[in-house]
Amino acid sequence: MRARGLTKRFGSFTAVDGIDFELFRGEAFGFLGPNGAGKSSTMRMLGCVSPPTLGELTILGGDPVRDGAAIRARLGVVPQEDTLDNELTVRENLLVYGRYFGLPRKLINERTDQLLDFVQLTDRAGDQVDPLSGGMKRRLTIARSLINDPDILILDEPTTGLDPQARHVVWDRLFSLKQRGVTLILTTHYMDEAEQLCDRLVVMDHGKIAAEGTPRDLIACYSTAEVLELRFAPGQQEVAAEKIKDLAPERMEVTADRILLYAADGDAFLARVHEAGVDPLTEMVRRSSLEDVFLYLTGRTLID
Repeated sequence: MRARGLTKRFGSFTAVDGIDFELFRGEAFGFLGPNGAGKSSTMRMLGCVSPPTLGELTILGGDPVRDGAAIRARLGVVPQEDTLDNELTVRENLLVYGRYFGLPRKLINERTDQLLDFVQLTDRAGDQVDPLSGGMKRRLTIARSLINDPDILILDEPTTGLDPQARHVVWDRLFSLKQRGVTLILTTHYMDEAEQLCDRLVVMDHGKIAAEGTPRDLIACYSTAEVLELRFAPGQQEVAAEKIKDLAPERMEVTADRILLYAADGDAFLARVHEAGVDPLTEMVRRSSLEDVFLYLTGRTLID
């Protein structure tokens, strides 16, 4: 998959503003950024459901406008909201979806059995969808997206709303797909998810790509090795921020409830904070993460 100057406009509004990227078979590629950054518009173009306004886009060697139907037959899509049929059983959801692709009934049955086993829902095959847990519904949605044995799987916020255990089960399934050679394209608001799943990613903001690279490379480029997080009693944070600013940290972010200080050695800088007479309510030194990269690149957290 390759894009050059990819642009999407809605009237006078430019949602995606001339972005370039290239994806390779069997990798997991993330599109991350604040709400309104252009991620959803990009994903709709990659899913061949929204034509580009300008630029070049090649998917599986074809043109999504000219060859849209043929490309969609080789794509799997996991939407942000589950669109399962609650009136059908778990198994019937896969059987019915397989018919949309014109697959032989025998093949659909075989793949349904394989996919239910893959997402660990074989024992729930005859159950109605409605009473299933959120994690089970998400796994069923992923299974359904795989019924046509796609080359590319597009996932929009694949684990939103799931508890930590369910998220890890989904991660395991997606990692297995990547090992099989399926290309994963995803958006996510979870920084740990991006670090776990993505081989490479782009950070989008205002329709443009602000940065691209592996999670590790982005952290190394746009943040420091460690971050010192300080929290203060009500009314004390502003005074503390003024004192800390005089210590000339490499970078300082003041949020509603904490101060983030970026340093090569967080413990050493914490000692300087104490020496300056600053007394935090709580203090923690941690390694830098993708969230710190986003704060730097976009000036706000992902969910705004």
